[in-house]
Amino acid sequence: MEPTTLTTERLFLRPFAPSDAEEVYAACQDPGIQRWTLVPSPYERVHAEGWVTELSPRGWRDDTAYAFAVRLGAEGPLVAALGVHVRGPGAYEIGYWTAKEHRGRGYMTEAVRGVAHWVFTEVGAGRLEWRAAVGNTASRTVAERAGFRVEGTLRAGLDLRGTLRDCWIGALLPSDLGLPSPLPYLPAVSGTA
Repeated sequence: MEPTTLTTERLFLRPFAPSDAEEVYAACQDPGIQRWTLVPSPYERVHAEGWVTELSPRGWRDDTAYAFAVRLGAEGPLVAALGVHVRGPGAYEIGYWTAKEHRGRGYMTEAVRGVAHWVFTEVGAGRLEWRAAVGNTASRTVAERAGFRVEGTLRAGLDLRGTLRDCWIGALLPSDLGLPSPLPYLPAVSGTA
């Protein structure tokens, strides 16, 4: 996948660059980000440098993950990180974190909607999944505000640094955003076997 830049009403989303390392490092010192996401804990400078110079670019190059630095405008501060992970043919999962000082302003919901539109119209996904450890109500609120439907709880569905945790799972379909699906969709009819 060619690295892509996206814009929303207030945000500029682009692939991570080496110049982002310091802001990523600072944001990931937040205990909440370390508690609820897959970032290493403790989070060291070497982790941020490896993320922006190796891991994130490799995801784009290998077509396995598309990570975006979410900024307030092209030159604005880093407010969040958002990634779409390729889980298999047509299977995609979104994950994100927001820097503590930028929470509560709707930035992540806006970014998730923008990336979901891109995944459906440019990548060709028929479904975008979201997962979060049970209890991560901030992530769930963002997902629901972006249009995801929470579909249930997966027992031991999330490996968080070597510990299996129960997780919520939700999905967004192209039709939830008024977009066509790449494949026909035949939903189950309630009350039939």
